[in-house]
Amino acid sequence: MNPSWLAQLAPEHPPAPAGWWPLAPGWWVLAALGLAAAVTLVWWLTHRGRGLQAGLTEWVQNQGPRHAALSELRVIRETASDPSTLARMLENLLRRYALAVFGPERVASLTGDAWLALVVAEGGEQLADGPGRSLLAAAFGGRASDDREHWLAAAEGFLRQAPRSRQTPADR
Repeated sequence: MNPSWLAQLAPEHPPAPAGWWPLAPGWWVLAALGLAAAVTLVWWLTHRGRGLQAGLTEWVQNQGPRHAALSELRVIRETASDPSTLARMLENLLRRYALAVFGPERVASLTGDAWLALVVAEGGEQLADGPGRSLLAAAFGGRASDDREHWLAAAEGFLRQAPRSRQTPADR
């Protein structure tokens, strides 16, 4: 080797530091996951305070009333432990389902025995007589009863057996 050739080379210098733009693919994936987590957190925080029934009802809004009601019944079955709370939730669910299926003209004015007669006639046979009256007493009078299984079975029977719709186009 000739030492003069080596002397003619430029002095040693480090390469330029790497810029941080454009980002490497891993950073793009991390940014997308962070954005998805933020959106999910915001959605969860805004929907959890609206209540179990409202959130679930809105979530299944695009599905049919029967499917939505059965989904809500499953949630009620798992979460409601207090008899009067369970009775109120079931009464509310049955009333909303009947309004959606049969229309307000047929259902809205029904109370007490007339309301129970409709539910029993349309599939809620287990609410005939005692269990039906205890449901109404627990829902509206606060008198708790231990007919939980009758109420849940009758609600499921009513939701499954009631016709999908008896409304005429003029009723809607």
